[in-house]
Amino acid sequence: MFDVNIALLLVVSLLVMVALGVHIAVALGMASILGLYIVKDGNIAVVQATVGSATYHALRDYIFAVIPLFMLMGEFIGKSGAVTDVYRGINRALRGIPGRLAIATVLGNSIFSFVTGVSIASAAAFSRIAYPEMKRYGYDKGFALGAVAGSSCLGMLIPPSVLMIVWGILTERSIGKIFFAGILPGFLLVCMFILYVLATSIFRPHLTGDGVSKPETDHELALERTNDVSLAAFLSSAFGIAMVVLSVLGGIWMGIFSPTEAAGVGALVGLALGVIKGMRFRDIINSILSVGRTSAPILLLLVSAALYSRTLAMTGVTSAIQGMVADTGFGPYMVLTIMVLIWFMLGMVIDSISIMLLTLTIFEPIAVNLGFDPIAFAIIGILAIEAGLLTPPFGLLVYTVQSAIQDEKDDITVTRIFASSMPYWLIILLAMIVIALVPEIATTLPNLMF
Repeated sequence: MFDVNIALLLVVSLLVMVALGVHIAVALGMASILGLYIVKDGNIAVVQATVGSATYHALRDYIFAVIPLFMLMGEFIGKSGAVTDVYRGINRALRGIPGRLAIATVLGNSIFSFVTGVSIASAAAFSRIAYPEMKRYGYDKGFALGAVAGSSCLGMLIPPSVLMIVWGILTERSIGKIFFAGILPGFLLVCMFILYVLATSIFRPHLTGDGVSKPETDHELALERTNDVSLAAFLSSAFGIAMVVLSVLGGIWMGIFSPTEAAGVGALVGLALGVIKGMRFRDIINSILSVGRTSAPILLLLVSAALYSRTLAMTGVTSAIQGMVADTGFGPYMVLTIMVLIWFMLGMVIDSISIMLLTLTIFEPIAVNLGFDPIAFAIIGILAIEAGLLTPPFGLLVYTVQSAIQDEKDDITVTRIFASSMPYWLIILLAMIVIALVPEIATTLPNLMF
């Protein structure tokens, strides 16, 4: 039975706690317990049983292991140096092409996305890998950092992505389908980013070093040799990453593995690649501990979200909100626009997973009832949430990039990075519109594969 007072209390108390800086997992848990306490007429024993049951079923769910395993795969490959080798190899192969370093950054980020699935990690890594190289070749610093921040958004769109996994868990949709749904939109976004870089290089060459591509001094030649990569190292790294991607996505597609099993296989292949590339025992242990520190809070968030979702269902909030949306008379695309605006605003102040935990339980059923394909809507939502991380004044990707270049001692303002990231933000918005109008871009591969 829906009670508007309980519904308001649940939503408002959660938002107030988040605004006051309470950790999102704690806020979700406290709001859920409060709602259950009122619904169950103050029966503490029933509240305890409900919380315990929800927590137990969430933690024992086999699918939850997919997150730390995929993160471990990315950590092994990141520590192996394979991504750096591939980036430098791409950079070398693109000599003579305008804006080659920025294009190599976009392509490198897309490859890194296949093995990490976290855009913040991509932004931090390529700020250290690509930015010094672009700066050395005379690129405008703002343009260089904008390319890093903008292309880092690919980390959450190209599978295997942590956001895709969380989306699948929260909505109970097929994670495998969502993985394959991101491939064509990811390819589309990569092409659009590269076209933007090429156009900028042609019409505003001063932003990409006026076409400078050859070192002239002895010191620059030495740096060039230091930052180059041998053909053998490039091929071994590229082959290793390709094997990881094929083992994960190929195994899911052929029905050999479930997503969780594929994540385990990917972690094993990533470990093998890391050992081949020179990882030592201490590096392996540090990678495992790092993933544990990162993934444990995410799993806690998902448990709290499951409890909050159950509380909303018990109070009838989700059904009531769906009825309110239907009563407004807004068309599907108007409702979608409102959702995207909310995601943009939330992306300014909180992280992507927290945004999903706050909104998906309500938004996804509404979108499906309005006729949107659930898999295409997942890609639209992930794009919108990622775009929020580039949205001023608090876009987290931009602050990640700025903090990652502290060693460079460059006085680059956040405002300048935001301004340089805006073209990528607009491209992501355009991609969202295209997928909303032509959902087959996202649904064709899942429909063929499953």
